[in-house]
Amino acid sequence: MWTDFLWPGAMLVGLVVLLFTGYPVGFALAGLGILFAVAADVPMVFLSMGVQRIYSGTLINWLLVAVPLFIYMGMMLESSGIAERLMKSLATLVGGLPGGYAFGVAVIGVIMAASTGIIGASVVMLAMMALPVMREAGYNMRLATGLVAASGTLGILIPPSIMLVILGDQLQVPIGDLFMGAVYPGLMLGGLYVLYILGVAIFAPHHMPPPRNREKVALGRTLLSLALDLVAPLALILSVLGTIIAGIATPTESAAIGALGATLLALVLGRLPFATLKRAVYETAKMTGMVSYVMVGATVFSLVFRKLGGDAMIVHLFDFGDVSPYLTLFVIMALVFILGFFLDWIEISLVVVPIVMPVIAKLDFGLPANDVVLWFAIALAVNLQTSFLTPPFGYALFYLRGVDKDISMTTIYRGIIPFVLIQLVALLLVIAIPQIALHLPGAVR
Repeated sequence: MWTDFLWPGAMLVGLVVLLFTGYPVGFALAGLGILFAVAADVPMVFLSMGVQRIYSGTLINWLLVAVPLFIYMGMMLESSGIAERLMKSLATLVGGLPGGYAFGVAVIGVIMAASTGIIGASVVMLAMMALPVMREAGYNMRLATGLVAASGTLGILIPPSIMLVILGDQLQVPIGDLFMGAVYPGLMLGGLYVLYILGVAIFAPHHMPPPRNREKVALGRTLLSLALDLVAPLALILSVLGTIIAGIATPTESAAIGALGATLLALVLGRLPFATLKRAVYETAKMTGMVSYVMVGATVFSLVFRKLGGDAMIVHLFDFGDVSPYLTLFVIMALVFILGFFLDWIEISLVVVPIVMPVIAKLDFGLPANDVVLWFAIALAVNLQTSFLTPPFGYALFYLRGVDKDISMTTIYRGIIPFVLIQLVALLLVIAIPQIALHLPGAVR
């Protein structure tokens, strides 16, 4: 039986080996696909289907235009200084309380996640603004770094999120449904962070002491300043998500609205010199090129993998007989979680998801087929967020280390443990209560 799966099994082993060598993922995927096509004597005419899929599925895919637009929107918002002003207003309002700065970081993380979705920019921005004042106030730096890293990665889950755009393309799920389905889980995860901070503030306030000799502030003036600072990001969030939920615009069109709005906002605030515009365009092009080439490589790899019997191998591998479908789901989620220690979400989304999706599609969870795919996609998105925090290759950890060289990696690693556990709790809740992900899309339909 297993001899029938020799070629696809060898492809997976080869992919793992190349990924651990640090070889570029796009080259590894495409190269392995072509190499095994030749070795297994796959007709070269068959590979022409790969060219067709690359052209129609990636290069002229209207849906994927949203990816560079959302990236550009995030870069523009980073330069506008909105987050900096929000952080100062919140710090002024609640900074005098135990855990005040921590609450401010969690709230800013949620707001910026719903505005930008650019993880690196969010983590670096929060670290630069929050870590110095937290250190000065006497915060436990394990807690401070863990909170900054976790709050900065909320943008990968809370829409607009480029991960949800790519997952929707891979799973053939409407992006609008994915955006709506991710709203409650994203807010729930942010709420769990706040509950954790509240618990620490009550039972271990010495880990998050208020600053000493803090000047009194005018409450009315501070609230007014905070309200004014919230206008711009809330308007941008409503212009992007509101138009999708109301059916006024497609996700791609709403991404264009958001990109234009962020540019105008930076211009009005006087934060749009030519150098900023040039940097935003360059970073957008670079990140989009990276994602696009991984998609091209994944197309070639999956085409050959399926031709050699890969789908049948995966279905056989996850065939546990007459057991609960939740056991199969648990194994897949555990596999994705473990892969997150070594791979980033792009690689997992483009390589692993198409392989395991046929398995999920055959399981009976007592839900309509379309709802199963949507629910699985949202649960997977919650799971993939942990890949930014789990060592040794969690990107958020290295962003933090790059901002503050005085913090050791050991401190950062220990600091993210409670927040990874919180993310796993959120994942279990989404799996146990599917309506967390399905209620809002169902209500809007």
